[in-house]
Amino acid sequence: MKSQVSARPLALKLSVTALMGAGLLTSASVWAQAATDNTAPVETVVVTGLRASLSKSLAIKRTNDQVVESVVAEDIGKLPDNNVVEALQRVTGIQVTNRAGGEVGTLSIRGLPDVETTWNGRNIFTASGTQVALQDIPSTLVRQIDVYKTRDASQLETGIAGQVDVKSLRPFDFKGSKVSLSARETYLEPAKKANPQLSAMASNRWQTGIGEIGALVNLSATKTTYRNESVTPGAMVPFVSPNAAEDPSGYTPLQRVFDNKIWTPGTHTGLPMAAGSTLNFGGQAYPYYLARDAVFQSDVEGERKRPAANIALQWKPNSDSVYTFESMYSGYRDKSFNRLLFSFVDWWGDLGSNPAGTITTYPGTNVIQSRSVNNVYGFNSGDYTTSATDSYVYALNGKWNVGDRLTLDGDLSYQTSTYHSEFTATRIDRVAPSINVKFNDGNNNTSFHFNNDADLADPTKWNVAQFYDNANRNKGSAATASLTGVFDADWGALKTIHFGARLDDRKASEANRTQSAFLGRNLASLGAAYSSVNANFGTDISDVPRSWVEPNAYYIRDHIDDWRNLYHSADANFMTTDQLRLQKTFDVDEKTTNLFVMGNTENELFGHSLRSNFGVRYVKVKTDMSFYKVDATTKAVTPTGASKSTSKLLPSMTLIYDPSKDVVVRFNYGETLRRPNFGDLNPVLQLGDDVSKVGYGSGSGGNPDLKPTRSKNLDLTAEWYFQKDSALYGTLFKRKIDGLVVGLRHRVHVDPANDPFRNSTSGGDHTNGYDYVINSPVNASNGTIKGAELGLIYFPKWLPSALDGLGFQGSYTHLTSSQNVPDANDAGVIVSQLETPFFGVSNSSYNATLAYEKGPISARLSQVWRSGFLASNEAALFANPIGIWRHPEKSVDMQISYKINDNMSIDLSGVNLTNEMQQQYYHFGTAGNAQLTNFGTVQIGRSVSAALHWKL
Repeated sequence: MKSQVSARPLALKLSVTALMGAGLLTSASVWAQAATDNTAPVETVVVTGLRASLSKSLAIKRTNDQVVESVVAEDIGKLPDNNVVEALQRVTGIQVTNRAGGEVGTLSIRGLPDVETTWNGRNIFTASGTQVALQDIPSTLVRQIDVYKTRDASQLETGIAGQVDVKSLRPFDFKGSKVSLSARETYLEPAKKANPQLSAMASNRWQTGIGEIGALVNLSATKTTYRNESVTPGAMVPFVSPNAAEDPSGYTPLQRVFDNKIWTPGTHTGLPMAAGSTLNFGGQAYPYYLARDAVFQSDVEGERKRPAANIALQWKPNSDSVYTFESMYSGYRDKSFNRLLFSFVDWWGDLGSNPAGTITTYPGTNVIQSRSVNNVYGFNSGDYTTSATDSYVYALNGKWNVGDRLTLDGDLSYQTSTYHSEFTATRIDRVAPSINVKFNDGNNNTSFHFNNDADLADPTKWNVAQFYDNANRNKGSAATASLTGVFDADWGALKTIHFGARLDDRKASEANRTQSAFLGRNLASLGAAYSSVNANFGTDISDVPRSWVEPNAYYIRDHIDDWRNLYHSADANFMTTDQLRLQKTFDVDEKTTNLFVMGNTENELFGHSLRSNFGVRYVKVKTDMSFYKVDATTKAVTPTGASKSTSKLLPSMTLIYDPSKDVVVRFNYGETLRRPNFGDLNPVLQLGDDVSKVGYGSGSGGNPDLKPTRSKNLDLTAEWYFQKDSALYGTLFKRKIDGLVVGLRHRVHVDPANDPFRNSTSGGDHTNGYDYVINSPVNASNGTIKGAELGLIYFPKWLPSALDGLGFQGSYTHLTSSQNVPDANDAGVIVSQLETPFFGVSNSSYNATLAYEKGPISARLSQVWRSGFLASNEAALFANPIGIWRHPEKSVDMQISYKINDNMSIDLSGVNLTNEMQQQYYHFGTAGNAQLTNFGTVQIGRSVSAALHWKL
């Protein structure tokens, strides 16, 4: 894997190439001036204005055989939003979530997150992953985004949700020379910082003695300073009654029940919440109460940078051939300081003479709404993470007309991607005299205070405890070659035959290191430079402490050698700087072979056109894997290997019927795959300590026998294009998915020689080994997702002059999903099947945009909304129940643009104008609801941008 230093020569090469291209644009203009008059006019793909952008997207939708939605740049490098994911949120059927740090974090198509992302039709990825973060592609490099919800045999088979193809600009997209500059400043809450975004593009084309030549350079740089704030109560666990007369022998009032023979954590349904519910203690029923074991709040400040570059060179020697070389670089730099405040709200044997007076419950339930606890343990943690990604794609494409009936398209590409991260965290701890908590303050937020919140910011009250020092390095590369062709058969109903082959050699590897140690020093004794106090936390969330002291993660990282030596003096096993190394965990080499053939037909049915294509795609995947296990005692590395091969035939069919001039009806059937993540194939156990003292640790381990998930997809679509710039369309669809990967838990006993926590002070007695509950991925679930979509783009022609230019864009999606989730006993044997929705699927979602464009003014006001959904499962080590649901989410956005002249425009935009928050709660079946089992609240914040665009 390339280090950050070794990646620099590659970046330098790209920069030099970009500068040469920029110089070519200016110096070659004189050389080619004589030929300019003979340049044939070429229609540019760049459109101007919001209305023109929507019209172009409708034209793409109408003429494509597949069900596709498109976002087209309103002008050169000007998508209608600040980034690619936000531009897609108004596409029919797309749902977004995890809005934090000034951007959207997660995108799904019809509820499924497994999206195949391509750049100009080529698969791209990040490091050892199988996907790329769309946020890493700057919007200023994009001319068009196509979202394919169905696919035929000629397209890549992976990504059961769909395919997002990002198209970049090329010099032949323009009639001649073109230069553009864009500058944007974004003010982001709650960080209260301004953030710059700069981009520049230069392109030209010339007629020469060897044909037509074009060159384009596109550069972009973005910086974002952000702040994420959240407040979260802990897991819901059982406690005995506050009345001593109702408690089993050996228990103190309101003592927490740890014994997993009395109750089983990690169940989906959780314990009953009705008043008077009982647990079995040695054959006798005793009442219990449910309460949260902790509260915590996170204050993350960070800085994110995204440099990017794209160059393209094109050569058209004659009318029958064109060659394109293009390269893209995308970089990511992030550093974040997470100030974590954590306190138990648990039983510590000091509830005074009236334990029942320390709690209140929700009426009719055994769920504690508020409580007071004395002498509670808590810790603060200063977590500092730095990460960097460098991804490069190089590609050479040729298109040829061979005779009058055959066209060929050949493509060679090579890409590399590296990701490196370092994580350091220092904990400080104390025992607070008391804490008072209200788990739901009436707005589904948690509020709490200590007896003296001022002590939170006093370094003399805190002791320096654990230090965690981790790092990861992931690397991926791929060499790909493809050749496709279209033969103009014209054999009766069979009009064209499409065929092709693709070979891909993908490599991925990961390496990491972890270590920790305990110090046991007063924080103030280390000096003021090692302390940091935040301020004004979460003023829009709830009534919680607004500031607290942390170890200064910035200073510690800047003086990391001294800090490691300090911990090494307390624990000789803790490695100093000169001993640090990353240990490889796996290597994967995956070779994929694709072949496809597809025929397009055309007939008449009742006097109207009936078109179709029928195809089949053959895919063969051979995966060679190497895994590396490190002995916990000797540090010796033991490699193991595995190899597997699989092949599939994936048929596809599309029928397209035009019952009238302006109506199109489509029926699509196709099959797609989701391949296992490379990390999920690694069987080496990754163990976690028993920090919650439940009697066993936790861990994870991969499964090299995982198979691809397969989806069979049906779509029926009707589209009515009643005006050039207006359309009404709807779709019914169904996905039947087999072999979904889900986690299955089983308990293993790890002997002391292989136990990394054998010297731990936080867990139990590891002398004779220790038990760990391992979560491993298996193909043990099947599911179905189905639904309907309705979309409308409409610019009325009958409006009065003052409102002429007013239009509407909107869509609604309804989804229903279901999958079986296996539940296993400690031995890993499946004992039952539960039925749950898919993660991340909202039953209902809509987007609505009111647009206006007239003269130099263009404006839009939009809202996106999605209903509540199952977001994830809580850690099964203690959760009860484990399902975490999101409240409904929305965002209200606006944009106003003013065209100063033909070359210059300005725009103002705002995102999340109503300052929405992201909230969660525990729920499964009838267990839990937003009031009884509320979970975390994240403050998203607003953002406001101002931009200047210039072109020539």
